Amino acid sequence: MRSFARLPSILLAATALAGCTVGPTYHPPEAGLTSRFLAADAILPTGNTDWWQGFNDPILVSLITKAVAGNTDLAQARARIDQSRAEARSVNAALLPTLDGTGGVSTNSQSLETPVGKVTQILGLPRGYNAYSVGAQASWEIDLFGGLRRAREAARADLDASQASAGAVAIAISAETADSYLTLRALQARLKVATDLEESEHLLVDLVHQRFDQGVSAERELNRTRAALDGIRAQMSPLRAGIQAQLNRLDVLVGEQPGSNHALLSDARPIPVAPMPSGSAAPADLLRRRPDVIAAEHRLAAANARIGIAVADYYPHVSLSGLLGAASLGASSLFTGGAVQASGGAGVRWRLFDFGRVDAEVAGAHGRQAEALAAWRGSVLVAAEDVETALIRLAEAHVERAALTQQVASLTTARNQSRQAYRGGVVSLIEVTDADRELLTASDRLETVKADEARAAVAAYRALGGGWQPEVAATIASANH
Repeated sequence: MRSFARLPSILLAATALAGCTVGPTYHPPEAGLTSRFLAADAILPTGNTDWWQGFNDPILVSLITKAVAGNTDLAQARARIDQSRAEARSVNAALLPTLDGTGGVSTNSQSLETPVGKVTQILGLPRGYNAYSVGAQASWEIDLFGGLRRAREAARADLDASQASAGAVAIAISAETADSYLTLRALQARLKVATDLEESEHLLVDLVHQRFDQGVSAERELNRTRAALDGIRAQMSPLRAGIQAQLNRLDVLVGEQPGSNHALLSDARPIPVAPMPSGSAAPADLLRRRPDVIAAEHRLAAANARIGIAVADYYPHVSLSGLLGAASLGASSLFTGGAVQASGGAGVRWRLFDFGRVDAEVAGAHGRQAEALAAWRGSVLVAAEDVETALIRLAEAHVERAALTQQVASLTTARNQSRQAYRGGVVSLIEVTDADRELLTASDRLETVKADEARAAVAAYRALGGGWQPEVAATIASANH
């Protein structure tokens, strides 16, 4: 009982010692980026939040809303947050004492052929007896050198990384949904171009057939126009197949069975006009906005803390334990003063000689920290690359669209003029079919570029961080969870 009474003083002394934390203190790394993006002129100084609203397309907005709520990849990311949060709680609990309730009853029968049994027989003691016990047992590992605190630091960094990663997944799913939707609208627009040209080419076939019946046109001209019509129809098949593929892809992205949204999306609609991206022109701000970069930095912080966990094994681990309870050979006397028992003590575990295992573990922790640092630097460079490439593609797509719009207008006029001239016998059928082919090619390319411009805007928003904010990461990641 005297040693048990001294337990509070032992706890106080241990607590006073538990202020040392081994291992390197984490310092955020320097990115070493320039002060401005090369394509910074394409960025407007406003916010990015809910960038998809800028397309002014209610269907696109509804699809992204459904994707954020129902996408299976995002559900996995949210589940990883739950796992990290549970791990962080578990590590926090390791810093605190544990208290276990104990109790039991046992029936024993002593062998008479053992020394103890023979003594029992000589003394006339009963061969069998029942034993009863009840009590509480406490234990506590004193974190003298900060290994457990470094573990808590690593677990918190892992939780932050999982939340940022979920934000990255949310941005990726939103961007992929928008990209698939824009691709769908582009294919539908290209199919409409081909359909309109098919109708026009069919009228030309009728005209040539009429002239052939009148003996004005040769049979080869009729065959040429029929071949051109068949060629247009052949180009429509892969467009229809592509439309069905994108419809199915959108259903999966929003977490639904293929075919669920076909009624909503089957009717062709104009390709949404691409809004200009927005955000800061300073690359340093990108590091605070890109969730993948933020996640990589949190993983670096976790790796840094785990060096301290490994280093702590160079030092002794001290634990305290205590027991307070009662034990008796009879249930009636279990709660009497004579049945009370108590004990307390301290233990030390120190890896003094383990053939270099601690050295190897520390070296491995340093290696993983170096790997995490390289991964963070790589994520920074990839983020900068994504921004530069997306903005350049957006700017060039804008220029190409303007030029193609004028080209299609000119080719439409030229096509109409060539058909009028053919009716008057001024030009040959070859000029008419060439004009049709050029118009189809330019019109098809124009619709593709319209979608490319809009998709480049999506890529730019994604590269700029998509409006992800560190302070609302947990809200985004746990939406509809």
